[in-house]
Amino acid sequence: MWPRCTKSRAGRTKPPWSSAGASWRSTAPASPGNDFILIDNRTGLVPADEIRPLVPRLCAPHVSLGADGLILIESASGAADFKWRFFNADGSEAEMCGNGARCAARFAHLNGIAPARMTFETIAGPIQARVEGGRVRVRLTEPRALALGVRLPIEGGTDFSADFVNTGVPHAVVFVDDPGSMDVPGVGRAIRFHPEFAPAGANANFVRVDGRHAMRIRTYERGVEGETLACGTGSVASAVVAAARGLVDSPVTLAARSGIDLTVHFARSNGTFGDVDLEGDARIVCKGEIMREAWE
Repeated sequence: MWPRCTKSRAGRTKPPWSSAGASWRSTAPASPGNDFILIDNRTGLVPADEIRPLVPRLCAPHVSLGADGLILIESASGAADFKWRFFNADGSEAEMCGNGARCAARFAHLNGIAPARMTFETIAGPIQARVEGGRVRVRLTEPRALALGVRLPIEGGTDFSADFVNTGVPHAVVFVDDPGSMDVPGVGRAIRFHPEFAPAGANANFVRVDGRHAMRIRTYERGVEGETLACGTGSVASAVVAAARGLVDSPVTLAARSGIDLTVHFARSNGTFGDVDLEGDARIVCKGEIMREAWE
């Protein structure tokens, strides 16, 4: 990604590896409504623990690159093709990101790091992926901790009934008549930090079912701390709870605010869900170097 010219900010301490002229080669992949900074870190050029405080600066729009998160591709510890570390825009490290996983898979395939069918390590567990041109399909970990009808009293507002499921990261799903009219930043934040989901919190999804294979979705993302134009694990969570309620069948195509669809595939047996796949486009929009001024 090309550097954006910004003024250096006084009072910021340089990390020990940010010597004069330091830069990292990066790629900017995008999936429906999300964009990420992706760095091939298999040589250990970027110390992951030291980059954490810099992620909010790099992901800040207008003053730096701007992104929903940052992904490090690292050498695998086992039989997988590679390992990733995913950082939200606020610098917190997340167990999983569905759209980020698809972008990482396409990047790895294009750069000869992994074959078209691959496995990579995440905190949530091993993830399988298949790349076919610009489309990527990833198999996520099995949904767990499914709970329907969780009552969420909102202080000074309306009580909500939400469904909860963990699809690698925790998600609350609220069915509404019109996602487009929802105050996603306000209500989403109240649900994200609701005591019911403490201490980890939960992403908040507002969805509508439009048929046995179609839904609409808007998401407030934990770690981004705002609405994003799409959310892969949120789309999976929404499809799973809708299926648990008998409202949809696999596959389910979800229309996000970005205007680009994601498709969720799943199998269901005796009330449990498995073989959960997330499919959609993953685009590499630019590549280049991140200059030191991007994080200063």
